Amino acid sequence: MRLTEDHIAIRETIAKFIDNEINPYCDEWEKAGIFPAHALFKKMGDLGLLGIAKPAEYGGMGLDYSYQIIFSEELGRIRSGGVSMAIGVQTDMSTPALAKHGSDELKRKFLTKAISGEAVFSIAVSEPHAGSDVAAIKTRAVKDGDDYIINGTKMWITNSTQADYLCLLCNTEGDHPHKNKSMIIVPTNLKGISFSERLDKLGMRSSDTAQIFFDDVRVPQSNLVGVEGAGFIYQMQQFQEERLYATAGTLKNMEDCINDTIDYARERQVFGQSVLDNQVVHFRLAELQTEVSALRALVYDAVDGYINNEDVTLKASMAKLKAGRLVREVTDSCLQYWGGNGFMWDNPVSRAYRDSRLLSIGGGADEIMLGIICKQMGTLPRKKH
Repeated sequence: MRLTEDHIAIRETIAKFIDNEINPYCDEWEKAGIFPAHALFKKMGDLGLLGIAKPAEYGGMGLDYSYQIIFSEELGRIRSGGVSMAIGVQTDMSTPALAKHGSDELKRKFLTKAISGEAVFSIAVSEPHAGSDVAAIKTRAVKDGDDYIINGTKMWITNSTQADYLCLLCNTEGDHPHKNKSMIIVPTNLKGISFSERLDKLGMRSSDTAQIFFDDVRVPQSNLVGVEGAGFIYQMQQFQEERLYATAGTLKNMEDCINDTIDYARERQVFGQSVLDNQVVHFRLAELQTEVSALRALVYDAVDGYINNEDVTLKASMAKLKAGRLVREVTDSCLQYWGGNGFMWDNPVSRAYRDSRLLSIGGGADEIMLGIICKQMGTLPRKKH
């Protein structure tokens, strides 16, 4: 993947936006446990930043996914993981299936609002008993005339308390767990939808996350994305962009941790010299930066395949697995060199340490990634009949 002047222009635009409109307010949003998604997304929509790889006829830029990944990488500079995750939900998690498989009517009605920032979107897949095991979800939509009647619950839903629309994965007709699921766009202002209090999380504190309850919620069948029963496939496809987004979003976050630690370790004096002057420290930081650069190469290689219509399931899964483990290693190692200051709640490295732990859980846990990789390699044990 080679960067063009257009890639650089997008990077510079989002960098300036982050510096002016996001990072100055991150501490405030972290303490509040929520950020103003509608106001922020509208500003981003006005700059065209929420539809970089979305079709031009619905308000997007119509660029290939390599431009989107540059955007995602730059979001790693945001000093609050909850904000960057929420933006990714809008661009790379709740709308790819709608953009690829939704009808023209559905895209004009809903996708245009996501791209313009007029509306906030959530992806509603996980349930209290079904996280990485997507096939185990129980929320069901039953046909009634021209509508679906939806009952069930969704858990750990990002953007939920501010969302205008949900991209909901639920069971429809049939019993086969991979063929009975459908994707439906559900407005959150409908009768029968309610929310828990915001969940008290280890990290991603600025992200409003809650449980959602559906009690006989009536939605038009015209809100179905694509074909009924194809929802599981759509979600698996959608996961590819989510996993590439999440991985790219760790790169500059890790580099910021490394660079912040270099600055601190250079100034911090211990036993008559700076912490950075110890070979064990500067060698370790060099190792970590090397790992980050290697991960970036894997991400760019996967994206290059993706935009050329290759199956990048293996590379995307490897990248997600590596990112989840490396970001824990980077933040833990860097925090150590801050000593007691690294253990303080508001330290930028300790925040990154807490926020980044989610990556090995959300969007498919490490163990799921390993299973996918083994399946692609042909090393899974054969089932006994």
